[in-house]
Amino acid sequence: MTMRTPSAPASTDESGTARYEAIRQFLRNVLLQKKIPQGLVLLEGPLAQLFGTSRVPVRRALSLLHEEGLIARFEGRGFIVAQEAEDVEPLRIALTRELFGIHDQQEPVDTRSSGEKVLENLQEVLSTAMVFGRYQVDEHKAAQHYHISRSVIRESLMRLRDKGLVTKEPYSQWLTGPLTAREIADHFEIRASLEPTALCKAAPQLDAAWLTAALDNVHKSKGQHLSAAQLEQLEENLHVRCLEPAGNKLMMQILRQNQSPFIVTRIFYDLLAIPVENALLEEHALVYEMLLKGNAPLAAACLRDHLGRAQQRTLQRLKVISVLPVPALPGFMEAQ
Repeated sequence: MTMRTPSAPASTDESGTARYEAIRQFLRNVLLQKKIPQGLVLLEGPLAQLFGTSRVPVRRALSLLHEEGLIARFEGRGFIVAQEAEDVEPLRIALTRELFGIHDQQEPVDTRSSGEKVLENLQEVLSTAMVFGRYQVDEHKAAQHYHISRSVIRESLMRLRDKGLVTKEPYSQWLTGPLTAREIADHFEIRASLEPTALCKAAPQLDAAWLTAALDNVHKSKGQHLSAAQLEQLEENLHVRCLEPAGNKLMMQILRQNQSPFIVTRIFYDLLAIPVENALLEEHALVYEMLLKGNAPLAAACLRDHLGRAQQRTLQRLKVISVLPVPALPGFMEAQ
């Protein structure tokens, strides 16, 4: 059995080119497939809000579509779904996700900068590699791999160092791993010492509606094969979002640097493609239920119990992963 190899994001520059091109391609497909009505008025502001970006890339995308003859200019302040000089009744309606066939949880286009995409992909590569051994990250080769400047790679690695995924001593190379059972135990010891206390302090500030939504999400996850993003959201809700109202920024920084248990969980489920254990979900649910009942001390006790059980599960998962073949990694990752 082999693990999916982390793929590199598409090469882009830092000028915003990827954003306008992604928006252009999305709108082009919608227009060619005639998913939006003839005569629809396309304005920069509503489209920028829809795509979660500024007006600049939207303006560029619309101009390119106009040059291609797929839309026409409209009254000097926008575009209309029509051929140039075609007599079409203007349709002025809200430019909603539903109108463009975008599902509730779907992002219409990836408007992140190339640096953001590289950061996400590097995080996946490093967190995968560290479970299988000790690796050196070659900045120069990484820059070539992602078709991006070395300074962007260095900045991404510095941010990932803050998460505890990579280390670097002065005048030395970037290193990640190995992730050991001892390190996982240390991480859980830190979390078990800090999280319950923080939860008691944060509890009065937690919104009941948000807690209810988080609990509903836990219940909906039972028996499901969750994506890495869904797993991360589950863990972040309980171990980050619930604790932030405590107001201790230093503590949150320490907790964010202790992410190795979540890394093992992500890789374990990604590799074996099995549903999340109900035991984990029930432990999450119990914490939320106690918080909703206003019993912060009992919620904290449930959280402490969950962390103890999670430590044992994580160590078991690490043993399973350790006997599997090392996945293919990018060329800038060199085994030590």
